[in-house]
Amino acid sequence: MNDKAEKGAMQVDVQLVRDLAALLDDTNLTEIEVEDGDRKIRVARKAGGGGGAPAYMHAPAPMAAPAAPAPAAASAEPALPSGNAVRSPIVGTAYLAAEPGAEPFVSIGSTVKQGETLVIVEAMKVMNAIPAPASGTVKAVLVENGQPVEYDQPLIVIE
Repeated sequence: MNDKAEKGAMQVDVQLVRDLAALLDDTNLTEIEVEDGDRKIRVARKAGGGGGAPAYMHAPAPMAAPAAPAPAAASAEPALPSGNAVRSPIVGTAYLAAEPGAEPFVSIGSTVKQGETLVIVEAMKVMNAIPAPASGTVKAVLVENGQPVEYDQPLIVIE
């Protein structure tokens, strides 16, 4: 191979792809995508969702084109209750209590202090406590215990 071809070739982090495939299995998601600068890695299950191995696709991230703002009425995301939505920082499984059968960390109407654990998101066998960004009152719990969650998905609303 000549130097130009090697220089332009995408270097794939095989361990990252394996970890993403394992995350698909652990969370029962059908696909996951990560982006790092101009590189994007997408791991998806084959259509039909059977027990087959995930399909791996690697492609450079497309150039972002300026998009016209969508009309407010066409929003696909339902309106959140007023307050600050605490969003998932990772893809994983949300748990509302420290262990099965335990009381939930919070419920609607709970008063929370900044830094208090609201929910745990498990990703790749690691339990990640999601803290309250500020003190306030829980206005909504938007996920169920054991529910798979996506990156940036609203979990809890605090006012």
